[in-house]
Amino acid sequence: MGFGPFLLLALMESAVTAATLALTAVGLSLVFGVMRVVNVAHGEFFMLGAVAAWFITNFIGGPPWFAFLMALALAPLAVAAIAALADRLILKRLDYEPEATIVATIGLLYIFQQAALSFYGPQAMPVEPPFNFRIQLPWFGYSAYKLSVILLAALVLIGVWLFLTRSKAGLVMRATQVDRETAQAFGIDTDRVYAAVFALGAGLAAIAAVLIVPIAQAHYLMGHDPLLLAFITVIVGGLGSLRGTVIAAILIGLSDGLIAFFWSPTLAKILATLLVAMVLVFRPQGLFGARTT
Repeated sequence: MGFGPFLLLALMESAVTAATLALTAVGLSLVFGVMRVVNVAHGEFFMLGAVAAWFITNFIGGPPWFAFLMALALAPLAVAAIAALADRLILKRLDYEPEATIVATIGLLYIFQQAALSFYGPQAMPVEPPFNFRIQLPWFGYSAYKLSVILLAALVLIGVWLFLTRSKAGLVMRATQVDRETAQAFGIDTDRVYAAVFALGAGLAAIAAVLIVPIAQAHYLMGHDPLLLAFITVIVGGLGSLRGTVIAAILIGLSDGLIAFFWSPTLAKILATLLVAMVLVFRPQGLFGARTT
């Protein structure tokens, strides 16, 4: 078998990484774009989504497809509720002051980690995929579930775009992003908007985790890499630019997967970090971010 099939396999695996990275990074970008909050705990919302999926599938039982669908529906809602509560109890009391919220979300990171360690344990746990059949290609068979992850992630991203551009709630969020004080003057409850945005961002990370956990097992420390890659993606794409975030997620997800497949995951992270440094030096606003004066 020549090099071509190996490259195709690497691209397909990288596309799965890019799909879940896009969901995670869009959630992070949305929180920063609307709230101007750097959510250091975003990776832990990803982890909570995976852990919640494990608990839900084991509690419900039954056919794997049914248990997984319930996890896909309930786990993001549970994580979004936790995020909304954290916003109300902590971030709102800090008046969303940038430096204070960074420290607060670092605290949330450790709280969520230790809570997962206490109630879930240190072991990695698998979640059974909803189906296990493989699509036979000329050179190898490939998991149909992994292809469905790409499709589902794309559908969710389209849904988020439609929500933000076509719904009244999305219009309110975008108005708050542009000018919080003017939005308040028009009677918009910006505190409620912020809670909804923080919940939506966390929910997107949880959806990504539920989709990936049948491939990568749930673990209480699994939020580190998604957080790092999401920050890299948001910085490269442009802070607050959802379009730039999605494009950067595709580029970084594919390159990270290819480098990790043919060389090593460590080299992939090193090169991604160097890319961020170059972007910050030569184009601080990111590839698609608006230049500030």
